[in-house]
Amino acid sequence: MRLQKGNNAEIDSDFSFSSVSGQFRKYIWRKYVFIIICLMVSLVVAVYALTIGTYDIGFGECFRILVDHLQGNILDPTKDVIVWNVRLPRILLGAVVGAGLAVGGATMQSVLKNPLADSYTTGISSGASFGATIAIILGLTVAGGRGAIVANAFIFSLVPVLLIVVISGLRKVSPTTMILSGIAIMYVFNAITTVLMLMSDPDDLAAVYSWQVGTLSTATWDSIPISFAVTSAGIIVLALLSNKLNILSAGDESAKSLGVDANKIRIISLLTVSLITASIVSFTGIIGFVGLVSPHVARLFIGSDNKFLIPASATFGVMLVLISDLVGRTIIAPAVLQVGVVTAFLGGPLFLYLLIKQRKEIW
Repeated sequence: MRLQKGNNAEIDSDFSFSSVSGQFRKYIWRKYVFIIICLMVSLVVAVYALTIGTYDIGFGECFRILVDHLQGNILDPTKDVIVWNVRLPRILLGAVVGAGLAVGGATMQSVLKNPLADSYTTGISSGASFGATIAIILGLTVAGGRGAIVANAFIFSLVPVLLIVVISGLRKVSPTTMILSGIAIMYVFNAITTVLMLMSDPDDLAAVYSWQVGTLSTATWDSIPISFAVTSAGIIVLALLSNKLNILSAGDESAKSLGVDANKIRIISLLTVSLITASIVSFTGIIGFVGLVSPHVARLFIGSDNKFLIPASATFGVMLVLISDLVGRTIIAPAVLQVGVVTAFLGGPLFLYLLIKQRKEIW
């Protein structure tokens, strides 16, 4: 009987280990499935968006136009310009915007331990808006030519971040202090921007408003290399820091006991997110809600492990922006609803629905 009992215990132990191992594999596989689904949906939406517009061009014809352009054999210059120079840059920039803002939001929420933090928390958007406003209304720019507004927006978007870094160097600040500093700087820039808008003529006012709403309609091939390079490098850096971000989420004291300098990691993450966001908003304007919604939706499905949360947020952000832009181009066609407006319309209700449906605590 003892032998039988021992065998049963051994069998139960093997069964328990096998069950736990199977559950763990299922848990990990679910994370990959979420990322794969987002990528597949994004690809389908991108292909469909390539065929949508004033000119009705089928996918087969779009594919032939792209191939012919790469081979230098342009048969229809009009359609070539529409597909290659108008629609394709818009789709690619939309993907960069979605990935960059979503990863920035996920990182900010982790390092600041605040579920309402996103890429614009530090005042980056208000700084960029101020830079673009003085370029449009006053004509004061740090560079000339077509890139004057972009250059102004980029330079001034970094000002709030540099101020926060200086404040952090003067005294050890908490995540809450960083958020409040960013909000204070944001209000100052917004106030100055509002005063300038009151002094502007109707044409300049319309240009500033269009920039503040956020749009992909100004996308060109010139705008993609910088934003893509900065966003890609930033995402790689944040992905490499994912384990330290996980430790940081447990609190500064816990991080210190494990040999992690919480303040240093926070500053590095903040600067990285700021560069990503600045490289995006300089070309597109302020596209809100992506950095707030995407990480929360991803967290509902895959949890808070930044090793998976960062790529999952990126893929969901790409999907959200591409779908929003497609909806904006078709819902009131031939007029276009700017993508920043659509992300708020789609993201807000979706966010509320998922939070209500998801009963368990995710933070």
